[in-house]
Amino acid sequence: METIKTKKVMSPFKILALGFASVIFTGAVLLSLPVATVSGESTHFLDALFTSTSAVCVTGLVVVDTGTYWSFFGQLVILFLIEIGGLGFMAISTIFAIILGKKISLRERLVMQEAYNTFGLQGVIRHVRYMLLFTLSVQGTAALLLMTQFIPLYGTGKGIYYGIFHAISAFNNAGFDLLGNYTSLTMLNDNVLLLLTLAVVINIGGLGYLVWREILSGLREKKKLKNFTLHAKVVLVISLVLLLVGTSSMLVFEWNNPMTMKDMSFGQKLTNAFFSATTPRTAGFNSISNQDMSPAGKLLTMGYMFIGGSPGSTAGGVKTTTLGIVLFTLISVLKGREDTEIYGRRLSHSTVYRAVAVFLLGIAIIILGVMVLSISEIGQPFEMILYEVMSAFGTVGLSQGLTPSLSAIGKITIGLIMYLGRVGPLTVMLALAGKQDKANIKYPEGKLLIG
Repeated sequence: METIKTKKVMSPFKILALGFASVIFTGAVLLSLPVATVSGESTHFLDALFTSTSAVCVTGLVVVDTGTYWSFFGQLVILFLIEIGGLGFMAISTIFAIILGKKISLRERLVMQEAYNTFGLQGVIRHVRYMLLFTLSVQGTAALLLMTQFIPLYGTGKGIYYGIFHAISAFNNAGFDLLGNYTSLTMLNDNVLLLLTLAVVINIGGLGYLVWREILSGLREKKKLKNFTLHAKVVLVISLVLLLVGTSSMLVFEWNNPMTMKDMSFGQKLTNAFFSATTPRTAGFNSISNQDMSPAGKLLTMGYMFIGGSPGSTAGGVKTTTLGIVLFTLISVLKGREDTEIYGRRLSHSTVYRAVAVFLLGIAIIILGVMVLSISEIGQPFEMILYEVMSAFGTVGLSQGLTPSLSAIGKITIGLIMYLGRVGPLTVMLALAGKQDKANIKYPEGKLLIG
């Protein structure tokens, strides 16, 4: 009797994990070419791999200075990797499929559903089209505004290029800049329009496409916030609270710090505080020195890097909704309720378990990363190591200056953490776990003491 062989089909989690890995490897090969550097020399493959990982994972941590080390070709490769990393490789492949008139299979739709955190398969292709249109619109507008600031400083050609590069980098929450010598935006921290433009674009990219569709639809229909979906309400409220708390806290922490804000006018202080509250949520630019921040400012920055942006966005971290679910679960437990309740709605146990899993996996990855770097980077301060690991996991790109001097083990470790932070720790773990089988057996209830 003939046995029928069933074709093994990869899960959406594996496709996502392997897809990002293949894009990273391709980028590393291109960046290792002599034409990618100003000097015309080949880049060590590990450095090229680190840079490609940072670009695809829209992080911004660099082992070589982006503005002075890479040639125009190398910078363009980084720019395309940032765009692919921000939109997602599935969006790019879907766009090409639509152009070529190819039919999108059910499996591809399932992968896109997982990649963009949509609630169902219906309208996934329409969502990708909307993503592309929205992305180009925001990036184009931001680029024009930034050109008005860069052209007077660097000339027409360079100013246009800088405007386009930094608009794409900001929208995708990447944090790569071309200003040179690892200075980021510290030399332009008195340019209010430049900082506000970048901050607004970073926030737009970090909210998520689904939320923006609802916002724009709500504006057309004049809907109030209470009529938005639960997802949009949680994202908007938590994002707003984080911005307000972060801005006011940075003002207090850095107001009299002579190395950061002391000599600025009130308007400049307010702008830089707002910018410093925005960028840790995965953007990676900095307008004041990270190394010279007060201890409280550094701690707040690390906390914001861990939280990150919102699901379905270009941002990393554990996400605002995960934070919201964990906090509301805590409140429900304290109130003696069995279910997690948010704005008059009950969340399923599977949603709560997933949020807690992401939160705990994030903490575990950071602890493991810090332990490895504490061994490999002998003599480096613990605070600097923790900051770098937090930045990598949150795909932020802010640095205390440790990344350029990392050992080979350190580069591999930070690279893996960036990858986990972008793809998602739970997605990677589910990809490694293989096929998921729901247990049909319920075991007898046991009891454990808590607290």
